[in-house]
Amino acid sequence: MTITGWLQALVFFAIVLALTKPLGLYFARVFEGERTWLSPVVEPLERLIYRICGIDPAHEMPWYAYALAVLAFSLVGFVYLYVLLRTQRWLPLNPQHIGNMEPSLAWNTAISFLTNTNWQFYSGETAMSYLSQMAGLAWHNFVSAAAGVAIAVAVVRGIARTSSATLGNFWVDLTRALLYIFVPISIVAGLALCAQGVPQNFNAYTTVRTVEGGLQTITGGPMASQEAIKELGTNGGGFVNANSASPNENPTPFSNLLELLLIFIVAAGLVYMYGVMVRNRRAGWAMFAAMSLLFFGGFTVAYWAEAAGNPLIHHLGALGGNLEGKEVRFGIAASALFATVTTDTSCGAVNAMHDSFTALGGLVPLVNMQLGEIVFGGAGSGLYGMIMFVVLTVFIAGLMVGRTPEFMGKKIERREVQFAILAVLVTPVLVLIPTAIAAVTPAGLATLNNAGPHGFSEILYAFSSTNANNGSAFAGLGPNLFYNVATGITMLFGRFAVIVPALALAGSLAGKRAIPEGPGTFTTDSGIFVALLMGTIVIVGALTFLPADALGPIVEHLLVAQGSTF
Repeated sequence: MTITGWLQALVFFAIVLALTKPLGLYFARVFEGERTWLSPVVEPLERLIYRICGIDPAHEMPWYAYALAVLAFSLVGFVYLYVLLRTQRWLPLNPQHIGNMEPSLAWNTAISFLTNTNWQFYSGETAMSYLSQMAGLAWHNFVSAAAGVAIAVAVVRGIARTSSATLGNFWVDLTRALLYIFVPISIVAGLALCAQGVPQNFNAYTTVRTVEGGLQTITGGPMASQEAIKELGTNGGGFVNANSASPNENPTPFSNLLELLLIFIVAAGLVYMYGVMVRNRRAGWAMFAAMSLLFFGGFTVAYWAEAAGNPLIHHLGALGGNLEGKEVRFGIAASALFATVTTDTSCGAVNAMHDSFTALGGLVPLVNMQLGEIVFGGAGSGLYGMIMFVVLTVFIAGLMVGRTPEFMGKKIERREVQFAILAVLVTPVLVLIPTAIAAVTPAGLATLNNAGPHGFSEILYAFSSTNANNGSAFAGLGPNLFYNVATGITMLFGRFAVIVPALALAGSLAGKRAIPEGPGTFTTDSGIFVALLMGTIVIVGALTFLPADALGPIVEHLLVAQGSTF
């Protein structure tokens, strides 16, 4: 570990911190319907969309109508992408003449991009036409991220409102998230990436002769535009198989920093927006503090483990950091930082191969996802996922002092706790059960490239990643029909089995009357609350997975230190 390495992380986080408040204020103005500096340009287009689609922006929805709108929109998006992938061979913008995707992989991919996961059991440069990349994957990158933000805003409204039967209008929130947040920032970021050398064209791939006399194919295509929304929307699906480790997707140190910032800024801004909309900015900063401490804890362990290097090499008497699977131009620190950031959120983009991390270095992204992607988390999903833990924390605090728990001036009763627990239980159920099935069935073991605990880690990582809608992978696990179907189901329920309870909780809170704070009220804007929230996350989230993690990365670390390999 070096001072330079730590400075990279500190400079990155300082920029995120500086952007959090202005972005949060801007987001609050957008979703409260106030004018912003973009309104003169965007408002006419917004009104046109409402007119064409028959949307009444003044009409609001109860929580169940909001949830049904989300599900209906998602179903249409799934069918659209599935058909596109199954017919891309006969469609335009396919200079490489790439064939149609086979049914189970098309199903898995459509579910993946629908749910903001972007899990990829294929290589983008050989499996996707330019039309599929742009009109299919990039389109879903925009709308799945915007849908997540819309749901988070609805949940925050449920907390902020009193005696209300509605949470807003999904179609309005979706449109505003797209027009005021994702499209403008993506245009600027896409141009910046083009300036750094990321391709943006419709040319066929170029075959060149190398210095050694061999032939190499250089990919092209509309890459910069997809790269921008891939990171900003915490999507993560790469235009090419190597993702952000590719010089095409991530050519320079500046592009690497820009991509890291794009991954974090929407989630960080939404946390501050939460404080603004519930009229308690200290509560927003308290949540931000808990997320920040968990982020730095994860980065510290990952950086230490990768800088320390492979214990097997130490056993042989050699020292040095672990550079396997990393781009030398980024090095250990930037690789550990990217791995931590991308799995703290639901992004899943990578600039190094997580499968090549040391056992303990690989444990960090694994645990980040097992927490439920709440350390800033995905676009919108991180905020409403963290709110579930906040409700549980308030409930536990109420039990500790012997009072009915209160949250933002509302009593937390059995109904609210049940919704929060349902949302939190999704992760262990959808990770541990499929992992156990895969680890003992021939189909689950058929495409493993590694034996022993590392092979088990690959399975555990796959279901942790797909459930958390992250999409990164321990790439030693190969696709087959079993994993196409199983990970598709995990992605689907990992998204919507959290969304529905979160909206139901918001609807229940919105209908409650406010009560004045009393001497026994446990505030959610204090240092004690931050500590208790982190404790709840670690106990309810992380410790649930300790036995499984012990069978994978932890025992692998101990055995490698003894000289064993897998």
